[in-house]
Amino acid sequence: MVENNFQKVSNKDIIHQIINCSLKHRRIMQNYLDATGVFHAQHRLLMEIARNPNVSQNDIAKIMDVSAATIAVSLKKLEKGGYITREMVEADNRLNKLSMTAKGNKIVKQSKEIFALVDDRIFTGFTEEEKITLATLLQKLDNNIIIMEEEIKDKKERK
Repeated sequence: MVENNFQKVSNKDIIHQIINCSLKHRRIMQNYLDATGVFHAQHRLLMEIARNPNVSQNDIAKIMDVSAATIAVSLKKLEKGGYITREMVEADNRLNKLSMTAKGNKIVKQSKEIFALVDDRIFTGFTEEEKITLATLLQKLDNNIIIMEEEIKDKKERK
């Protein structure tokens, strides 16, 4: 059983712990994913394309909430590396349909295995009840953040 070393904890301490865990998780994931030869941002892009077969370049930019120009640079690298193909849509030459190649699918499969391994190791020693409690608390935190994001968006739109 893990001891609770906190008599009293500040909001700032909790936020620092969350950020610290996130940074460590990212470093661990990157360490494992480096073996695939694909950069972190490219993994995310490959995973989205795998989830959304024949997605357009513009739609994938919207899904990932990044600019079309940013996506274009990464897609060019993925296409050059043989991970994806881009096909012009006949009805609109400005649109590209994105598809995975066998090489891209292999990376997605390998990445999913890495994600599962890391996820399992991170939660070693957690009971199902502890995971449910943590998930519930994080959902409450996320809901508060969503409300704050909406308030910021509303303020910007009123200007």
